[in-house]
Amino acid sequence: MADAAASGPKRRTFRKFTYRGVDLDQLMDMNVQNQLKDLFNARLRRRIFRGLRRKCADFIKRLRKAKKECTEPGAKPECINTHMRNMFVIPEMVGSVVGVYNGKTFNNVEIKPEMIGHYLGEFSLTYKPVKHGRPGIGATHSSRFIPLK
Repeated sequence: MADAAASGPKRRTFRKFTYRGVDLDQLMDMNVQNQLKDLFNARLRRRIFRGLRRKCADFIKRLRKAKKECTEPGAKPECINTHMRNMFVIPEMVGSVVGVYNGKTFNNVEIKPEMIGHYLGEFSLTYKPVKHGRPGIGATHSSRFIPLK
């Protein structure tokens, strides 16, 4: 008890990220086709089994290039725009910035380790959530008797 008080306040330890029991460093070393697909859910395993299309491979290649060109430590790589909302996040993408198209604009999404296994479209909403407020004119039958002026 006295030793803890003498050393000062206890330092906070951060929880290390794991995806289904595997460390992030180990995930980065894994190959998507062979080792990594066993960790994904059935839908993603099926998609990998049927083969990734050329578009997906080109997209990953562009992300790699943007990461390589970002030489400053702590700086974010250049944003890569894409319409592929059905592309799933793999460990190699972590740290990249992706512009995901929502039908109108590209929403910038910074890929974090917690996003592994999710689709890019999940992070770029295609609709504006409703903010419920007061009812307007004509919303109810009783509003007919409210004067407009």
